[in-house]
Amino acid sequence: MIGELRVPVLVAPMAGGPSTPELIAAANRAGASGFLAAGYLTAEGLAAQIDRTRELTDAPFGVNLFVPGERSGHDLASYQLRLLAEAQRYGVEPGVPDWNDDHYAAKLDLVVAQRIPLVSFTFGRPSAADVERLHAAGSRVVVTVTGPAEARLAAEVGADALCVQGFEAGAHRGLFTDEEADATGGETYGLLAALRLVAAEVDLPLIATGGLVHGADIAAVLAAGAVAAQLGTAFLRADEAGTNETYRRALAEGGRRTAFTRAFSGRPARGLVNRFLLEHSDLAPAAYPQINSLSKPIRAAAAKAGDPEALSLWAGQTYSLSRSAPAAEIIGTLHTELRAAVHRTQSWLFDRK
Repeated sequence: MIGELRVPVLVAPMAGGPSTPELIAAANRAGASGFLAAGYLTAEGLAAQIDRTRELTDAPFGVNLFVPGERSGHDLASYQLRLLAEAQRYGVEPGVPDWNDDHYAAKLDLVVAQRIPLVSFTFGRPSAADVERLHAAGSRVVVTVTGPAEARLAAEVGADALCVQGFEAGAHRGLFTDEEADATGGETYGLLAALRLVAAEVDLPLIATGGLVHGADIAAVLAAGAVAAQLGTAFLRADEAGTNETYRRALAEGGRRTAFTRAFSGRPARGLVNRFLLEHSDLAPAAYPQINSLSKPIRAAAAKAGDPEALSLWAGQTYSLSRSAPAAEIIGTLHTELRAAVHRTQSWLFDRK
């Protein structure tokens, strides 16, 4: 599927609303492809999105699943009290911070039954048995990794390809464990460094993701050995994306820096700096998905009120260069920029004596 794309671009799975069947179908029509985001959906909700995508396009597409982590042992009482005050600010009650597995087993059964061509995983590796089931259904398996140690683990269970995520990426880090030091040995890699280190560790096709918004970025990762580029932030303002209006406005206005925080979900994620991030990041425990459930009503109320200061405004470091346009236009521009970048490189190589 990836090697057959006319444009080597995959729309990243963006859970919580931005990923839509319309966005994936538009990408397919433009010669690219992408992933539906199964995160936070029930199996029934995911099935409806798969059905709708197949109504809109005959081309293959992928689905991304969150791998359940271990239940956190952190005491959440003090953070619950902090978010109670936040909830009162918006006239709502905070959510219940229960642990759950994001309906993982049911959604895995669904993608196997639906014979989804490309199934990717974030927050860990699937079991070898899960990979075998997917292979038997004709699916190819992609595991998101942030460095060489995770790449080795993904290769061990039979992954067909790896999505290599640099620290430039918006939204959640694809770490195998909730504690970053445990997953990376204390190292945090930019995309080009991660690509080079992972390529030296495993012999698998690599998809590059993290801070890619221009065709020249795609040319760079292809030159570094990737077979395709996965872009998320670049499509948040696409017409077909389900990004809410408050979020869109904050992206368009720019002017904010980005930073990692656990404040909204309990897992490290890069987003635009706002009041909520500044006030709560230092005290947020490593407790996903409990913190995500706790903050959900607050985020929903802030979106309804048009207030970006308590929204999880996930975005990569280059978000200010993203475009507001139909997805096909964004992909067309990326393709033109990619070809121009390759031409410049070729000119430099062959026109100089």
